[in-house]
Amino acid sequence: MLVRRHFIVGCAAIALAGAALFATRGYAHHGWTWAEDENFELTGVIKSAQLGNPHGLLTVTANKEDWTVEVGQPWRNERAGLTDSMLAKGVEATFQGHRAKDKKKRVMKAERIVIAGKLYNLYPDRD
Repeated sequence: MLVRRHFIVGCAAIALAGAALFATRGYAHHGWTWAEDENFELTGVIKSAQLGNPHGLLTVTANKEDWTVEVGQPWRNERAGLTDSMLAKGVEATFQGHRAKDKKKRVMKAERIVIAGKLYNLYPDRD
């Protein structure tokens, strides 16, 4: 009986540790800690789009380099007035937000998007 109790306690400890690791990784990915504090702007043409949850990812060609631009969740894009067809291949846009702290990575998180001169604010509560 004692061995069984230790086995159950051990399994529970492993499960809790795994859940904590998963929660930490999820928070780090979906938070802003990976991005610089300074504002960043990128203008380019959308090469491809993967829209949906937990957020959309665009590949944008700017200055002959491909960038990954993270946009909002479907509800956030819709609230800003964006439709999926506006974030499609061939659309030229300016993305304002924050780039990765690691300058080797061409990745940014967009807070605002300008298409055909119109501003779409994904995060109106952020600077």
